[in-house]
Amino acid sequence: MLRGALASSRYIIFVAVVGTFVAAVALIMYEAIVIAEVLFDLIGSPVSPKTGKALAVGLIEAIDVFLIAIVAYIICLGLYALFIDDTLPLPRWLEIHNLEDLKNHLVSIVVAVLAVLFLREAVARSGDPDLLQLGAAMAVMIGALTLYLAMKVVRKEKESSKRPESPERSQH
Repeated sequence: MLRGALASSRYIIFVAVVGTFVAAVALIMYEAIVIAEVLFDLIGSPVSPKTGKALAVGLIEAIDVFLIAIVAYIICLGLYALFIDDTLPLPRWLEIHNLEDLKNHLVSIVVAVLAVLFLREAVARSGDPDLLQLGAAMAVMIGALTLYLAMKVVRKEKESSKRPESPERSQH
């Protein structure tokens, strides 16, 4: 009885799947509306460097929100594939077979979000001396996350080289 209850309890993750899916869709739709409003307001504005900079900052902020929506969507897909149905058809680059795969996808997107965040700040605050401190802090974070991903690749390669050869290969 307990085994059956525990086996069925994995479907509680469906709440998280639905929640992250709704969050991803809401973020994408909201930001699409924001972009439409920015472009509509831009139509009546005079062409100037200040207007161009405002448009660039607005679009970079939209990209940032879209990347966060993608994080929510990948979490949704990953949780669904890990706990509910592992036959979900996904592109090869997005296949998630274990929690490590999900973490790798998330870390990669966090690096992109940090880069876009810095780009937004660089455009909005060009010439600000505090921008160097922000850039250095983000560089450290991106470096640490990149090192994390690289170490995982090295560990995987070491593990695969330590595996014994199959009997068919050793005979050749």
